[in-house]
Order: sequence, then structure tokens, then C-alpha cells
Amino acid sequence: MPFSPAVYHAPDFTAPALAGAPDARFAPAERDGVAPDDYHATSIFPEYFRVNGQWLLAGQSRMDCLAVLEDGRVHVREFRRLRRGDLVAVGRDEDGSHGIYVHMDGFSAAQSGAPAGFAFRQGRSRETPFSMDYDQLYDLLRYERVNGYVVWVLGPALSFDADSRAAFAGLVMAGYVDALLAGNALATHDLEGAYRKTALGQDIYTQALTTNGHYNHIDTINRVRLHGSIPAFIKAEGIDNGIIHACVVKGAPFALTGSIRDDGPLPEVYANVYDGQDAMREHLSRATTVIAMATALHTIAAGNITPTFRVMADGTVRPVHFYVVDISEFTANKLADRGSLAARSIITNVQDFIVNVHKGLCG
Repeated sequence: MPFSPAVYHAPDFTAPALAGAPDARFAPAERDGVAPDDYHATSIFPEYFRVNGQWLLAGQSRMDCLAVLEDGRVHVREFRRLRRGDLVAVGRDEDGSHGIYVHMDGFSAAQSGAPAGFAFRQGRSRETPFSMDYDQLYDLLRYERVNGYVVWVLGPALSFDADSRAAFAGLVMAGYVDALLAGNALATHDLEGAYRKTALGQDIYTQALTTNGHYNHIDTINRVRLHGSIPAFIKAEGIDNGIIHACVVKGAPFALTGSIRDDGPLPEVYANVYDGQDAMREHLSRATTVIAMATALHTIAAGNITPTFRVMADGTVRPVHFYVVDISEFTANKLADRGSLAARSIITNVQDFIVNVHKGLCG
């Protein structure tokens, strides 16, 4: 049966509790970057605000931000973007009684419920069988290649192995990657793999250590900086393989966000954390599927930025699918602890995972 997104069920605004609700209150910000007292903080779920008797859905939402009324629409805005005079939603009741309604179960009718009462193995761990997850993911990605926007969030482990590099590059070339989010390390070690055939000095196929191999990644960074950009390096050095090479050839955008521990870094890496966050959000605000692999910090960041829904160009609302793939439960559990409850976890080696996904989609 072909994949189709879950149908969104909007709130019943004719129900007495919502039909008789007052308009939401909005108060002006008195200073740039400072919200008024009793501000309403947004979540990952669809949120409606009653304005002049009409319930308005705030699009492009993200958690821990502000709802600002502007030009007859409700915009979700980070605190750092708030300007003096902006009209900010205030009030912390979310049941509609004060004009703010957080709709947490808009897609629940399409979900298969767990049995009521006690049952074994309701969580997801390294003991969970994931065969069905792979099948569902293949169907989802085939659909998304035509109808959606798939964002991948990668840690450097993907670049340490020749087969996983080739597999992800194959997915890029086959059109399953609309954007790539990562740090300096993923791009550095992937380019090192193409330039020196190593990642952190280890052969990317045999894993054998090479003489002075610990220089290879910084030699790679230095060479990229000499050429001025990653595309210029790829052209000048005749690079013909790897994840970043595929993105450049295919025209798939990538956003590399830096950290304090970075070497170099590569020229394209965002050194300012908020510039990096903006670059990530540019893609995550368009995402219909996010797959985050082997990177705790980037995964949690992406989870905090990404809502559970997306408003499409025709006004329909569809779910955003969020997968966390890691060798341990830590990242998936940490993401849940942060409030991003809609992530689905697959606990496995990410190198094996991506090789299997490539095989399942591309043969």
C-alpha cells in the first residue's frame, strides 16, 4: 500500500469550550529581546490563538519561542529576534480558556495505540526489533523524494567507513537528501577520506593506522582553506567521492555549524552559533522528514527547532517525521527529556544503518 501522510484533525472550534473562548491577549515588548511578563512560550505542537473571534494557527513553530501578532498573522519568533513594540501573546493556559489552544493530538487518529495497562517492551532500546521500521522508512523516503523535504543531521561516524560514505553519497545522488546539517567534523573527515583515504588517520576501509595519520584531517582543512571553499577544493584536487562531494555535485545544500573544539575550521563552517542556528532552521522549517544520526548535540538542537507539523503551501497540515539513529539509547532519551516527544528511535550502528537504507532504496 503506497505511503501517505497521516491526516490532520483540526480542533473542533464549535465545541462550547472553544466557541465561547475570549480572544488571546497580546502585550507589547518594552525592550528589544525581552518578552513581557506572563509571555506564552510555544511548543512543538500546533498552537491556535483567537484573534478578533477567529482561531489562527501559528505556522513555522518551534519550542521555547514567542507568538507575535503581526499583519493579522501569528508568527513564532525567538527571543533574540524580538523588537520593542512587538505584540507578544501572554497567558499560560493552553486549553483555549484564555484564547490559546495547544493541539497535541491532531494526528493521533492515525497512530496505532499501545495496549492499555501493563505490557512488556513498550519502550525502544537495543533489544527492539527494527525490521518494520526499515520497511516504513523506505516507503516514507520514496514518498518524500517526490512530495517532501528530507533533512539529514549527521555526526562524523558516517565518514569513518568507506561503505557508509558511499552509501550516503548514493542517497544524495538518488535524490533522497534535500539538505544536510552537520558540524565541522563530519565534513572534515569525509573530505579527508577522499583526499587521504583516511578518517582521523585510519584507513577508511581497513581501519589500519597510517604513519603520521593524525595530521591528515588538519592537512585536509588547511588545503581546503588554501583553495578558499569546499567546492573549489573538490575541483582543484580532483575529489570524486564522498558525502560532501555528492552534495556539491547534486546541489544539495549543507549547513555546517561550528563548536568550541573545532580544528580550522573549514571555510563554510558557521563560527557564530546563532548564524548556524538560523541556517539549520532555514532547512528544518521546510522539513517533512528529519533523520538524525550519531550526533547528540546536533540531534537535540534539531529536535528543539523542529515542530511536529508543517503547514504546506496549500494550507494543509501534515506531520513531520523525526528519526533518531544511534548506537545507544542516550541521545533518543535525551531528546525526549528535552520535550521533543515526537522522535522515533532506531538503536543500531549508523554505518550499518545507512548501508541498509541505501540497499533498500537503491538496490
